[in-house]
Amino acid sequence: MNARTPLLLTSESVIAPRRVEQVVTGRAVTDGDGVRINRVLTQTHQRRLDPFLMLDIFGSDSAADYIGGFPSHPHRGFETVTFMLDGRMRHHDSAGNEGLLEPGGVQWMTAGRGVIHSEMPEQEEGRMEGFQLWLNLPAKEKMCAPWYRDFTAADLVRFETDTGAKVQVIAGTSHGVASVVQREATQVLYLDIELAPGARFSQPLPAGHNAFVCAYRREVRLGEGAQVGAGETAIGHGQMVILANEGDGVVLESTTGGRAILVAGRPLGEPIVQYGPFVMNSQAEIHQAMADFRTGRLGTMT
Repeated sequence: MNARTPLLLTSESVIAPRRVEQVVTGRAVTDGDGVRINRVLTQTHQRRLDPFLMLDIFGSDSAADYIGGFPSHPHRGFETVTFMLDGRMRHHDSAGNEGLLEPGGVQWMTAGRGVIHSEMPEQEEGRMEGFQLWLNLPAKEKMCAPWYRDFTAADLVRFETDTGAKVQVIAGTSHGVASVVQREATQVLYLDIELAPGARFSQPLPAGHNAFVCAYRREVRLGEGAQVGAGETAIGHGQMVILANEGDGVVLESTTGGRAILVAGRPLGEPIVQYGPFVMNSQAEIHQAMADFRTGRLGTMT
């Protein structure tokens, strides 16, 4: 099964949709060498959305907004998941990996004990658009060996529902369709959902798993039962909804046709200590990461 052969499945039932706890509008920041991004999930929400640490949306038709890219920089203690909608980005890292991320593809990198990598545009014009999600690692895996893999659009499994939704399964399992990436500790679910006008999509979620929805095409609405108040269930481009943990799942709808990502996972319940590109469980571990980077050990440790 691949992108060319989607399954047609019956939508799963959600009896008590989770309510909207908070609507978050991202803030414009620059990162890397002047790349303009919309940072939606920030450190403010890390504990609430454990195991997720950050979500950036990048998207521009102007090369000036992305051409500087992300020159070599270090990471330790977590994973990055980059989902490319448009554009081409070249990856190099200190573990010897190289890859080209193209439209519809996903790059999954486990920094583990340390990696130094670069992400640079392989285009001088045209649109560059996508997401980068930071996913925490449990304490026992933070010093694991780095891992990296690129997935093309054809590698991603997908299905359609009888209620008008087209779904790509980037991580986890939905409606019995399993992604090429599974994570035992965090049980992450990452779906890209496209809704036709008037369509509806229901996704059961395990009790206790933290979850959010981020819209990026037109308007997406949270289904009946999710309201925090009249008119507050619709989200547009770059807005994120944090879902309360009560309820058995989420229902997405769109009158105009819309597109969003749904992300959920099992919280680790461990201390989160972040200093820039390092995410560990204690200040001592952060100091060690900084020392390893300064002395050239990070990215070369075996």
